[in-house]
Amino acid sequence: MPDVFTKTTHNSWGSRIKDSFKGILVGLLLFLISFPLLFWNEGRAVKMHKSLEEGANNVISVSINSIDSTNENKLIHITGKADTSDVLSDPAFVVTSTAIKLNRIVEMYQWEEKTSSETTKNYGGSSDTETTYSYDKTWSKKLIDSSSFEFPSDHENPSSMPYENQELYAENVNVGAFALTPALIKRIGGATKLPLTDDNMEALSDDEVWTAEIQNGTLYLGDPASPQIGDLRISFEVTKPTNVSIVSQQHGDSFVPYQAKAGAAVELLEMGDVSSEQMFQNAIQANKVMTWILRLLGFFLMFVGLALMLKPLSVFGDVLPFLGNAIGMGTGLLAGLISVALTLITIAIAWLFYRPLLSIILLVIATAAITAIVTLIKKKKGTTTDNTSTNNQTT
Repeated sequence: MPDVFTKTTHNSWGSRIKDSFKGILVGLLLFLISFPLLFWNEGRAVKMHKSLEEGANNVISVSINSIDSTNENKLIHITGKADTSDVLSDPAFVVTSTAIKLNRIVEMYQWEEKTSSETTKNYGGSSDTETTYSYDKTWSKKLIDSSSFEFPSDHENPSSMPYENQELYAENVNVGAFALTPALIKRIGGATKLPLTDDNMEALSDDEVWTAEIQNGTLYLGDPASPQIGDLRISFEVTKPTNVSIVSQQHGDSFVPYQAKAGAAVELLEMGDVSSEQMFQNAIQANKVMTWILRLLGFFLMFVGLALMLKPLSVFGDVLPFLGNAIGMGTGLLAGLISVALTLITIAIAWLFYRPLLSIILLVIATAAITAIVTLIKKKKGTTTDNTSTNNQTT
């Protein structure tokens, strides 16, 4: 069971107002970053799409059995076995394998801190935040800094890893007559576990402080049945020769990325025997997914930035919690509508440079969003005016 602690902090109305004004600067920065990100993303997307279409129209499939000099500097597609005779060696644990890639994976048993918070607003604008800190033991590939824990006592982690994670790559990998570049070699996947045996413990020095044991092909420096903080779990993964498909520009007996006239570099690698048509379809789909991810990121940065800049309004209203909540909902809706409108306008302006025919549609949608914002504001003003008139007549 994890160790659980709670801590309650009280924030006065004044300190909350002060913090909200500090947040305006952060919000402004996020807001300003969103525009160049959205604009750049549209250019990147169009450039990559046109480059992939250009590549799909120019690529030729060639044999891997020999190098045809007439294909020099052409975009070619090959499929075949990525093979190597290089022997990769990890001397620390006497692990060797004829492989494309050898990974040493080191995990340390450590304390991990998790937090959750719940804030209650009080009349008068102050707030109380109850934060729950839970500490549990876990295997982690990264060193967890326990000095930053809220309750570090009895939850101390070691300050260093005796062994580090490591990746070794073969220098000589060929697909038939073609030699792969380091960039292509690193993109080859399909790693599988390389089980360790008792022979792999021979390199451990006699003064090791742990009890070493092999279990299910994994080396434990410590007791696997009852691990203690600082114990290590070490395993290896190996990428053996495997079939790959590559689209790249022929350069001698090797490759360089194909620089399309549209501006982007094209170099594709997929596992298995994949046709050039399918590889380009997959790349175009991946480009669409990345485009939408960056669009959503730009919108999110804009929304968070605006929300932070409008935050002081709800904090001022928190002198009466229900009023602050209502204002917060209103500013959140306003920030969302403005972000949608400005995101679409930014994309539309970018499309004036990159996709002029489609930009008009976005501008129409953005105009509709802005109209909705103006209408919402007018309705609120009208409701306020009507209420005021009614009160005056009653008086």
